Amino acid sequence: MNEAAPPSLADAPALPIGERIVLYGELAAISALAWLYLVRMPMTPEDLGGFGARILSALPPQLGDLWLTFMMWAVMMVAMMLPSAAPMVMAYARIANARGGRPGLRVWLFASGYVAIWTLFSVAATAIQCALIRWSFISNALVTAPLVSAAILAVAGVYQLTPLKRMCLGRCQSPIGFFVTHWRDGAAGALRMGLEHGAFCVGCCWMLMALLFVVGVMNLAWVAAITVFVLLEKATAWGRSIANLSGLALLAAALAIILRR
Repeated sequence: MNEAAPPSLADAPALPIGERIVLYGELAAISALAWLYLVRMPMTPEDLGGFGARILSALPPQLGDLWLTFMMWAVMMVAMMLPSAAPMVMAYARIANARGGRPGLRVWLFASGYVAIWTLFSVAATAIQCALIRWSFISNALVTAPLVSAAILAVAGVYQLTPLKRMCLGRCQSPIGFFVTHWRDGAAGALRMGLEHGAFCVGCCWMLMALLFVVGVMNLAWVAAITVFVLLEKATAWGRSIANLSGLALLAAALAIILRR
C-alpha cells in the first residue's frame, strides 16, 4: 500500500548544484564505462585476460560463451538505458532530499532497482539469442534470416502503436505522475520504485531492443542510434508522435523485406 504522497517537484527545492554535478557525473561515468566495455568487448574467455580468463577457461566452452553473451546484453542495457533514466533518478533525488535525511543511498537503491530489471531482461535476451542461433534463424555472426528480420520489424512496429506502449511511455516520461502514484518512503521503498520504473521502461522499450537482432547485436553504430532514439522518445514532449511514426516506419521496413524476396 502506498504511503503518503510525496511533495510535487514544484514544491521540492532544487538539489544543491554540487550534488547535481556529482550525481550527473556518477551516472555519466557508469554509462561511459559501459560503452567502453562494448567498444573493447571480449569475444572469447581469453580476451578477458588475467583472473577472469582463467575462471571462464575452466568452464565448458558453451558456458563461457553463454556468460560473455549475457555480459554483452547486461552491459549494453546499462549503456543504452541509464542515460534516459537520468531525469527520473534526478527527480527522485530531489523529492527524497525534500523529505529530509541523506538521500544518497536511496538514490542508488532506486537506480539499482532500475538496472536490476534490465539485467533480468538481459537474461531473456541471452536465452533468445542462443535459441535463434540453435534454430539457425541467425548465424554465429548474428546475421538474421530475412523473414525473421521482417517478423521482428513487424511486431516491433505494431507494438509501437499499442495502448500498452503508450501507457508505459507515459509512465517513463512523467516523473511527477510516476512518483505520485508509486511513492514509498525509505530504502526498501526506493528499491521497489526503481524496480517498478524499470518494469515500465522495459514495457516501453523491449521491442526496440529486439531490433538489435535485425541490425546486428554487436553493431555499435545501431546501438548508439537506438540509444538516442530511446532518449528522444522518453525525454521530449514529442515522445508519443515519435513512437507512432517509428511504428509505421518499422511496418514499412518489414513489408519492404517481404516484397524483396
